Amino acid sequence: MSSADANARFRSVVLPHLDDAYSLARWLTGSRADSEDVVQDACLRALRGIGNFSNGNARAWVLAIVRHTAYDWLHKNRPAVLVLVEDVEAVKRTQSIEWDVETPETALIAQDDATLLEAAIATLPTPFRETLMLREVQELGYREIADVTGVSIGTVMSRLARARRRLISTMTKGEPGQIGWSARSAAALG
Repeated sequence: MSSADANARFRSVVLPHLDDAYSLARWLTGSRADSEDVVQDACLRALRGIGNFSNGNARAWVLAIVRHTAYDWLHKNRPAVLVLVEDVEAVKRTQSIEWDVETPETALIAQDDATLLEAAIATLPTPFRETLMLREVQELGYREIADVTGVSIGTVMSRLARARRRLISTMTKGEPGQIGWSARSAAALG
């Protein structure tokens, strides 16, 4: 494949999925700057491997490259303990749960729920968090998630169910009088 053909194919296969690539990298690294580095490295990998792409699911192919690149980057550049949400306000602006807000009180409850949910997601084991983000944020189907993560559809379904159960369990714990998880929010997870 000539350089011009590879560049044209890269533009048609990879570039349409850059927003999804950035979003996944952001969730995996927890940092805007780090996710930009990961996406840049992933794009270089995709360009080098574009000749091997077999006209399958381009989105799954790109996200698999981003996923592998992110894990390689994290292994080289991060300590063993990660804080995955460094800028809660930025995450809220880009990927928060949107509610029909009728009063200032419901707006405050929704904001508290979103903050609690983000904290609960950050506590999930990486395979569960990754599967949940690919499904709920990236809106990938089970087959696409299986392709991206390299596991079976059954494993995807199991991880997703376990992630949701853990979130519901985490979010419904609490003492009377504490700011807790609203029934509306718990129902949204189920």
